[in-house]
Amino acid sequence: MKVNGLPKLFASERRTKISEYLNEHKRATTTELCKLLKVTPATLRSDLDFLESEGLLERTHGGATMKASGRTEYHFATRQLNNLDKKLSIAKAAAKLVTPGQCIILDASSTAFELSKVLAQKEMRLTVITNGIFSAMELSNNQLITVILIGGVVRSGSPVLEGKLGSSILCQFDIDTMFTSATGFSYEDGLSDFNVYEVEIKKLMAKFSRNVVALLDSSKIGISSIATFVSTKELSTIITDQYPDPHLLEKLQKAKIKVILTK
Repeated sequence: MKVNGLPKLFASERRTKISEYLNEHKRATTTELCKLLKVTPATLRSDLDFLESEGLLERTHGGATMKASGRTEYHFATRQLNNLDKKLSIAKAAAKLVTPGQCIILDASSTAFELSKVLAQKEMRLTVITNGIFSAMELSNNQLITVILIGGVVRSGSPVLEGKLGSSILCQFDIDTMFTSATGFSYEDGLSDFNVYEVEIKKLMAKFSRNVVALLDSSKIGISSIATFVSTKELSTIITDQYPDPHLLEKLQKAKIKVILTK
């Protein structure tokens, strides 16, 4: 479907644009956003309600403002404790996929941080590229591991380097595997997240990696957030603590995506 000769945006695309606009302009009126997205006020209300529930903005009379604190400032220490036992088992399973001499990418997720802890204890030469400050610090304790930190801006309360500064270095390496987590995964939307800035660097990481391994505890499967960074067809493997429902599992198997269940 087209609106005024332009393709109609999907909900996830509209919500990404709203988030980007608010991050740049700090506030926006309903009229501005309707004009930007070429949607009706009713459609916009639905998008704003969703983004507000995600903690990404605050509704105001006649518009919205960027939220100064909330889910985008969701402290890493808090996320790290959520489903920690599942993250640990997923990290241990992921570490078995890493072999000496590889060049791998770890995103800045709390699950990837658990993986960095496991790898830091191994007698194995590796090159690890990451935008996670905590992961880089953990891995730097192992003299056999070369750590390359990329990114840009540090958010308040988060050990994540956001942006694409230094990302050009990715094309200089032969990267075997990217290990990444997400806010959610669905077959239709792939891996998605709520932070539009982190999404952009994750897209580049995936682009330059031969394999993409998703580290997903079962609470994230069947969930979609506002912006996709890896489509389902780009995935090589999913590591999770519980098999997806049979219908989804069948579709993943047909797409030749390996599903590893942690013990």
